[in-house]
Amino acid sequence: MSEVKADDTGGDGNNPDNVRTCRTVIIGAGMAGLSAANHLLKNNINDFVIIEGRNRVGGRIIAITIDGRRMELGANWIHGILGNPIYELASSHGLVNIIQENKPHNVVATLPDGKRVPFHILQEIYDAYFWFFKRCEEYFLCKYLPPDGVKSVGAHLKLEMSIYLEQFSGHERHIRNLIFNYLLNRETCISGCDSMEEIDLMEIGSYTELPGGNIILPGGYSSILGPLTKDIPDEKFLKGHPVTSIRWRAGLEGFNTTDSGLGEDITNKTLLNSDIHLPGCRSGHASVATSPSKKVRPKVEVICKNGKKFYAEHVICTIPLGVLKESGKTLFDPPLPDYKVDSINRLCFGVVDKIYLEYERPFLNPGLSEVLCLWDPIDLKEPVSERWFKKIYSFTKVSETLLLAWISGEEAKYMETLAFDVVSEKCTEILRQFLNDPFIPKPKRCINTTWWSQPFTRGSYSALGIGASQVDITNISHPLYMQPTCSKPAVLFAGEHCHPSFYSTVHGAYLSGRDAAQVLCMPDTPPEVVLDVEGTADLSSWLEGISLT
Repeated sequence: MSEVKADDTGGDGNNPDNVRTCRTVIIGAGMAGLSAANHLLKNNINDFVIIEGRNRVGGRIIAITIDGRRMELGANWIHGILGNPIYELASSHGLVNIIQENKPHNVVATLPDGKRVPFHILQEIYDAYFWFFKRCEEYFLCKYLPPDGVKSVGAHLKLEMSIYLEQFSGHERHIRNLIFNYLLNRETCISGCDSMEEIDLMEIGSYTELPGGNIILPGGYSSILGPLTKDIPDEKFLKGHPVTSIRWRAGLEGFNTTDSGLGEDITNKTLLNSDIHLPGCRSGHASVATSPSKKVRPKVEVICKNGKKFYAEHVICTIPLGVLKESGKTLFDPPLPDYKVDSINRLCFGVVDKIYLEYERPFLNPGLSEVLCLWDPIDLKEPVSERWFKKIYSFTKVSETLLLAWISGEEAKYMETLAFDVVSEKCTEILRQFLNDPFIPKPKRCINTTWWSQPFTRGSYSALGIGASQVDITNISHPLYMQPTCSKPAVLFAGEHCHPSFYSTVHGAYLSGRDAAQVLCMPDTPPEVVLDVEGTADLSSWLEGISLT
């Protein structure tokens, strides 16, 4: 998946044409940014722009069409029906089939020598693994302690597996161990990590799975972008605008804060000869001017790579966690608070890639849905260049002439460095090996995603690594205020990494964007509540008369 380069022509930041002022700047036109924009519009807030580094909208939702065939390169499923705003949005716009056709999912599990594993053994291990994983989730829900020294989901699963396999010996034990290994490789793509050894055991249960299963939209997941963008005017989107700096206390430099608001040491020339008033602040302004009617509001300054500058009262930052990990320390001025940086570093942001193989003609049995590859466990001492393909755990039939494979972690990062032809050749070798058929054709086209290489994602989605918790997600999503006395924040954060229960999902990103926008839709000053108590002069005397028993 190639990324069209954003506008990198540079520009003169002092040119008035390169400077724009608005109430709100939304950074990122992915799901969180689009959700925030729609919520602002529903609340009659129109003074905003959406700055996007790419030359397209959608973020990690993207599809390409080749020869009339649509391939989803990003988000694939709607995870759950009940309580899922994405499903509700898709359903209300006719993007979901009212009657879901339950096609049989027929799989074949094969060993490296081409021998097939009986289905009853496969089902047995699937069932055992399901309960092993459920027990991992119970640590978060029930708050009891795991065995000594077991801190990761991977370690706990392997402990359970080893106990289970003690009842078998020889070949029977080996086959079952290979199926467990396949399930662990699959789990890394579900969780978004390199290895399940990275995922915190005590927190895996913090993810909330919505009922209803995984739903595929007939028109592809990217069809959801239609209803999300139709009400946003085109002029609100500024594509090809990578952000290089967010100066979230711009205009406050040079004077000291006091308990009452602002001090008198004001050196910023743009603020001289005027009254200073902080937008949304509950107290204080410092008068240094002769004109009491003129007020200058300190703004957040957003600077783009092409030289454009934006001044806004509020910024909703939907930059992905992978980019925050890479550039968060230098992107914000002043730097992000230490607690926020620490939480960014603790969370995982895994790499999960897709490999599409397109063929001239069908070659698999029409009733077959998926080919499972039961590799031996990867030896990490082996160079990644010689083992990367062993992370490909299956080939799923999208259509009779299109197969889809998934790969994660360090192996995915290495795969991204290879040419399509090299990936295609290796996938053909794997299929021929595991199906024991030297005549399996080579695909006419191979396309793989490169989410790690993409500068505006640097990965796929987030997970709670060892030592991380929901508190870290809360820390990252916590807004930044220009002053402690401000009632509304200068910078708000949104994205799938900002939702404590639905992280790694599109609906998590949607809800976080809506929540951030909702903060800006609230009145600056909450309405005064008057408590009228008969027979008392004030509230304090009424409280003193309460007897607590």
